[in-house]
Amino acid sequence: MDYLKFFIDGAWVDPITPATIDVINPATEQAFTQISAGSPADVDRAVTAARNAFPAYSQWSVQQRLELLEKIRVVYKEYFDDIAQAISDEMGAPVDLARGSQAKLGAGHIKSAIKALLNFSFESIEDDMILRHEPIGVCGMITPWNWPMNQVAVKVIPALAAGCTMILKPSEESPLDSMIFTEVLREAGVPAGVFNLVNGYGAVVGEAMSSHPQIDMMSFTGSTRGGIAVAKAAADTVKRVGQELGGKSANVILKDADIARSVTEGVHYMMSNSGQSCNAPTRMLVPNTMMAEAIEAARAAAESIAVDDPAKPGNHIGPVVNQAQFDKIQGLIQQGIDEGATLVTGGIGRPEHLPRGYYVKPTVFANVDNNMTIAREEIFGPVLAILGYDTEDEAVEIANDSVYGLSAYVTSTEMERAKMVARRLRAGQVVVNYVGGDPDTPFGGYKQSGNGREKGKWGLAEFLELKAITGLQAG
Repeated sequence: MDYLKFFIDGAWVDPITPATIDVINPATEQAFTQISAGSPADVDRAVTAARNAFPAYSQWSVQQRLELLEKIRVVYKEYFDDIAQAISDEMGAPVDLARGSQAKLGAGHIKSAIKALLNFSFESIEDDMILRHEPIGVCGMITPWNWPMNQVAVKVIPALAAGCTMILKPSEESPLDSMIFTEVLREAGVPAGVFNLVNGYGAVVGEAMSSHPQIDMMSFTGSTRGGIAVAKAAADTVKRVGQELGGKSANVILKDADIARSVTEGVHYMMSNSGQSCNAPTRMLVPNTMMAEAIEAARAAAESIAVDDPAKPGNHIGPVVNQAQFDKIQGLIQQGIDEGATLVTGGIGRPEHLPRGYYVKPTVFANVDNNMTIAREEIFGPVLAILGYDTEDEAVEIANDSVYGLSAYVTSTEMERAKMVARRLRAGQVVVNYVGGDPDTPFGGYKQSGNGREKGKWGLAEFLELKAITGLQAG
């Protein structure tokens, strides 16, 4: 595949103005390929293709769209290994994680969208009205690097199911899996112009998409700072904006929990994918009466997590995505030390056996106050903050004391108590005892973690407009 091309109107095409971006393997710190950096002119070309394709594709029947998704599902399996390898190379996911979770989630979202489409009622009659759910139009999509195929599939596939056309700008850090996915869509028979891909920088391509008058909706996943920029750029054209943004999820371990087991599971859950998950439980809230045991369990758990080359099979974490992220994480670890938190294990610098690559030591801080920087800012690395509490009310107050509200966690042996606490947490998803959702579970945040919901029938609804037709009742 020629990674220097864009996919517009059913064909791989050259950018209007040649410019390149290096794609860096974070394990080697070396560029291993290049992509083209798009311009507003490339966005215009893609939008024109999507706009021209919309009238015909939006009228496809549900059965036609179901058949298309089924073809995509079949072809995706053929490209599964290539997608997983690309994810490992471009963002450093260990190969077993890339196959077992990263690429697998793409398949899960295809299956989920098929289920949603089969069961969705696009037209109904209520109180002498016809209520219709119709595709919103041309959609712009901007996706992140940390779970790249997950976020591409959770936008593109429901949009196809809804009857929309679209332009995708994947992260310039992890674009290759999206380009392979484009081949999946092409081989499956997605009509020309329905899906388009333009690579590039957010400040150029993302800005051009967000402000474009012929794009009806922007769907963005990334940082809260990036989401604000998209919303501001979209405001002048009053387009819908769906956002899944940052998080600083609290993990409330209740007094009845098995403290050692709960802490150990929480550390491993949080540090998966090198801590690069927006819903990672990075603030662990522990009863002060159990703090000593919790700290020792967290130390042992973090020190049991291997850090190694993503090309090696096995259960370990790889590097973080790039130099900028590595430097940010190192700075926040140092800030945690400077602000008086207790460094339990880990710390600044690479693991001794890995002198090259953006590898971060699994790090645990204790005696963290919720006003410390490491308790407020999204670190996006394998760094855990342990905070103490005395009462359940205090735990809920600390958990909710954040500008974010994407996810929260409750660990307990008493399900009724866990439900009571879960209902009080201001987050879009509350995970009890580390049993997370599946591709049919709605996902999205409160507060500065975004708006709207992805996945399942809720993800399909994101790309639909509601129309009421009146005056047709019998005379």
